[in-house]
Amino acid sequence: MALYEQWKNLAQMAQTPAQQQAFWDDYFSMETDVYEQILGDTSVSYEGTVKEVAEKVGMEPVVFCGFIDGINTSLKKEIDLDTLEEDTDIKLDIDFEKLYFNMHEAKAKWLYTLPQWDEVLPEERRSEITREWRASKQAVSEKTVGRNDPCPCGSGKKYKKCCGKNV
Repeated sequence: MALYEQWKNLAQMAQTPAQQQAFWDDYFSMETDVYEQILGDTSVSYEGTVKEVAEKVGMEPVVFCGFIDGINTSLKKEIDLDTLEEDTDIKLDIDFEKLYFNMHEAKAKWLYTLPQWDEVLPEERRSEITREWRASKQAVSEKTVGRNDPCPCGSGKKYKKCCGKNV
């Protein structure tokens, strides 16, 4: 079984809400440590096999796949998660501006407020990225159709009586 599949199974193993909360609290703590390490010295290269890079950041390879899943859209070249094995070669070539934006998107305040960001992106640029993220949220909310609005399909009916009745 591929590592990413093992990660998804591991993340779903906890049965009770308390077990789920404990699992994610542990994971987010490890994730924070890795980001502190990565942001603390951006000159370090994170490439090699999954197992080697996982060891470098202090994670087990299966758990590291969860980390890769979280950072994947912030990489200059995304990694095919479904094919990852311990001996798969990877490179975490991070687009730090995209990462900062995506941390806002994930509502990961504990990550985008890390003090290590001070050395990675100037405060002015971080503020600009935050404004860009907020603007992207407003643009989406403006396009939302309410139940009593005219249906965007052009039928002339209210959304709730037309395309919205199956929602």
